[in-house]
Amino acid sequence: MHYKRLFLQNSYVHIIILSYNRKSIFIDNINLLRKSFSNSKKYFNYDIVAICVLPEHIHVILNPKNIKDYPKIVTSIKHYFSRNYGVGVETPTYGYLNKGEKGLFQRRYFEHTITNQDDLNNQINYIHYNPVKHGYVHSVKDWEYSSFHKFVKQGFYDENWGTSNDIENIRNLDFE
Repeated sequence: MHYKRLFLQNSYVHIIILSYNRKSIFIDNINLLRKSFSNSKKYFNYDIVAICVLPEHIHVILNPKNIKDYPKIVTSIKHYFSRNYGVGVETPTYGYLNKGEKGLFQRRYFEHTITNQDDLNNQINYIHYNPVKHGYVHSVKDWEYSSFHKFVKQGFYDENWGTSNDIENIRNLDFE
């Protein structure tokens, strides 16, 4: 099977990064994850448009200056996190060991190229609603590890967004 990535300059990319076997490692190591993103920004020019970190996966929308850099950005984040994490979460398979990997991340990641404003808005909504979808909180505003609060401060969302009628537009979206 040949996997082909779409590289459209001036577009956004929604990326989902998962931990190996969906182990809960990201919230417990949130400062290391932040350093991992910060370190990647030393080497790559990109903006984080929206982000939501859950215990076992990360949703992030990137806007890289050079669209072809986003696979390298993901690799950089995963490499820094793995190198500084200490030990692997469990014994990885032979394929992981053969490549010197610790078994912290699933090898592949989901990516979706965003080409218009409606799609961008839908993806941002999906990311921010994700902790509610997975049952971590009952209200979007209660999840600490999300760019939702930044969007509220900027006036893009009401603080109580993500309840009642708001979620009807999100329920049919499923990117995992």
